[in-house]
Amino acid sequence: MPAIVVMLAVIAIFAVAYRYYSAYLARRVYVLDPLYVTPAHRFADGIDFVPTNRHIVFSHHFISVAGAAPIVGPAVGVYWGWGPALIWVVVGSVFAAGVHDLGSLVVSVRHRARSIGALAGEVISKRARTLFLLIIFFLLTLVNAVFSVVMANLFIANPASVLPVLVQIPLAIAVGQYIYRTRTAALVPSIVALVVVYAVIPLGLLVPISLDPLASALGMEARTLWIILIFLYAFAASRMPVWMLLQPRDYINQHQMILALVIIFVGMGVGLNRIVAPVVNDVPADSPPWFPLLFVTIACGAISGFHSLVASGTTAKQIDKETDARFVGYTSALGEGGLAVCSILACTAGIAATTADWNMLFADFDTASGGATGNFVNGVANFAANLGIPLEVGVVFAAVVVISFAATTMDTGVRLQRYIVQEISEVVRFRPLARGITWSSMIAVAVPLALALAPGDLAFGTLWQLFGTTNQLTAGLALAVIAVWVTKRRRNPVAVLVPLVFLMIMTSWALIINLIEFVRAGEWLLAPLDAIIFVLALWLIVEATLALRGAWASRSLPESDDGSDADSEESADSAAGPAAAGSVTEPRAPRDGSEADER
Repeated sequence: MPAIVVMLAVIAIFAVAYRYYSAYLARRVYVLDPLYVTPAHRFADGIDFVPTNRHIVFSHHFISVAGAAPIVGPAVGVYWGWGPALIWVVVGSVFAAGVHDLGSLVVSVRHRARSIGALAGEVISKRARTLFLLIIFFLLTLVNAVFSVVMANLFIANPASVLPVLVQIPLAIAVGQYIYRTRTAALVPSIVALVVVYAVIPLGLLVPISLDPLASALGMEARTLWIILIFLYAFAASRMPVWMLLQPRDYINQHQMILALVIIFVGMGVGLNRIVAPVVNDVPADSPPWFPLLFVTIACGAISGFHSLVASGTTAKQIDKETDARFVGYTSALGEGGLAVCSILACTAGIAATTADWNMLFADFDTASGGATGNFVNGVANFAANLGIPLEVGVVFAAVVVISFAATTMDTGVRLQRYIVQEISEVVRFRPLARGITWSSMIAVAVPLALALAPGDLAFGTLWQLFGTTNQLTAGLALAVIAVWVTKRRRNPVAVLVPLVFLMIMTSWALIINLIEFVRAGEWLLAPLDAIIFVLALWLIVEATLALRGAWASRSLPESDDGSDADSEESADSAAGPAAAGSVTEPRAPRDGSEADER
């Protein structure tokens, strides 16, 4: 089957889903109100709380959540066949990710743009806040460790990509300085910077950079040296103001992502590349079972808990009208699903001309997971070759795309890890660490660095599955918060409960399978880590069940009795604060004592 046919079918499904299902969620489940005064207006300060055009907010949110993860996960998941991988990405994007992303954004907007961690403590229980911190700590540890390995492997396999990636750093700083000092729009300078990055690719081919000689002189492997240098960079980047490096890199990578998607789509259309991988792969008997491991191997691209951190962090503070949340949240979920579909097609139609050739690249699970990023890079390069782009240039281009996305994720990940370390320190009342940025940053770097450099055969596929389970737990926590919030307001919570229950079953099942394999293999680093995550999963199930029972019981009470959560405080602040002139009106008088009217 031609890959372009699958891509067009997915686009059509996503269009229908946005038109009808997201409209149902907006009207019936979350009840978006165009007259509700959002935190961007209520607390406008010109710094964090800024009412922003929905298209600009979408760009910020999408590039923040769509990193390398929706590329890597599907590139591993197609090992079990492109059929199950594609179905999970499409169904997950429509019925899980869209519900999760839109819901996280709406609940945060209704609670003064508080983070999902604070909301868990308010909506579910105080214990849930601690649960959230622990899960996020493990999530960020794994994602930073895995992405450092991804970047190191790509640098070693594609030394010509080193120079373009390095050039992007000073270019991003220059763009940030220019925008900050001149207060001009980021569009033109970021496009110019991207053009310069790609102009350096031929130079990178002429002057490939390898650390093999230096690594040998230091008595270590090249990958080890690359990982150390990557974390040193991440430590420095996480200490810089966001406007200096992180934000301008987002601007550049936004245009880079658009260009990459255009090249993939047009390239597969021009070349009419056919999917040569089997719909369901006849894997070796000793392979991990696709059910349930597929659903944690492909996390980002189907549903990602990381999105709730962004939605309830920066995005909720920029929503102009509450109804904009539908476009920003649901469309971003579909956009990341589209990127995951591109990864599936690159790894099933772009990398091989025959099924026999594909089978060699996916001979077993370790081979498939170890070659995931390389397969995506080569697949994109072959799509680009259909447009007349030399194959070697296409390989470097695709490698630069993946490394850039991974680096941006690590920039954000290490910074968030520092925040989590400080917040945990506040919980345990260890103030020196809670207030010490340097020490908290060192911990945020040291823990994932130790995991990335752990001795023995630490398979990338194994680390990725642990990342997936932790990410799905984060999504489960966010869905639990959303489900309780929806249930308390006497709306039908089925759209939220179905993905929540499914995620908890698949995640717990996958954790048990991995734990048994770790113990059998004597993996005494990964087995305890898996066991801790499993305990957190059980804890989440108990907390969510108790909160949902309480919320369901409260439905039988008179509406005036339902004023126990933070919305009552929000409504009071909303009623007192002035609305932005000429844009929205004051919230209506609270209908049930808990929040503004949500008709």
